[in-house]
Amino acid sequence: MNIFYKACALILFLNLSVADVFANKTAEQKGLEIAIEMEKRDRGWGDVSSSISMYLKNRKGAVSERSLEIKTLEIEGDGDKSLSVFHEPRDVKGTAFLSFSHALKPDQQWLFLPALKRVKRISSSNKSGPFLGSEIAFEDMASFEIEKFKYEFLREEELDGEPCYVVKFYPQYKHSGYTHQEAWIHKNEYRPEKTDFYDRKGDLLKTLRFSGYQKYLDKFWRADSFEVVNHQTGKSTQLLWKNYVFNSGLSEKDFTQNALKRAR
Repeated sequence: MNIFYKACALILFLNLSVADVFANKTAEQKGLEIAIEMEKRDRGWGDVSSSISMYLKNRKGAVSERSLEIKTLEIEGDGDKSLSVFHEPRDVKGTAFLSFSHALKPDQQWLFLPALKRVKRISSSNKSGPFLGSEIAFEDMASFEIEKFKYEFLREEELDGEPCYVVKFYPQYKHSGYTHQEAWIHKNEYRPEKTDFYDRKGDLLKTLRFSGYQKYLDKFWRADSFEVVNHQTGKSTQLLWKNYVFNSGLSEKDFTQNALKRAR
């Protein structure tokens, strides 16, 4: 982490108000400071698992449902590790996805396909591709890391009656499918409320909305629903999260390629 990042982190650690920090700062510095505070408030949860219902809707409105579970391990000094396992329907049952997130070096991702009985490495050049037919890209499955983006504060704006900061995120890693993202971040809670994704041509590609937030362990906000609408194809994907369990004792041995093959 460079000197400016450390300085920003120190300012926030000393609990100075955002208004104080923003004084005489550039839009880039303001955006970075908001991102640092957002990351800071979601640090220290250890590990978490959840059950998910995934609904895929095509442009004609037909819906197909999938069920899966996801486990995530927080890694000190690096990106998170996660393991997703599909249980239904039958044609995807046993499919498993393992992700090791990093800051600027390429994320490592693997997909286990039970029909082929083999593990497929996801190339970093293909990270913009769809995750198992959804409107979620492989790169969206990686954890948020400060160094992955440059930032630009745009404005303050209400969203559904809630005060938000609107910040541009510019990917700094290779092979992103996006030129930038625009995120609405809750002004008081520093949780994401909405994100617009712009494709490589700079056109609006899709919108992600978060809803049904609940607080866990008196600190960590988690949304019950993620909905991604693709404005170019008319398709959408909704994830309904339930049964959050924190600190169940997961360790790095639960996030290996062997664990990926054993996942059921």
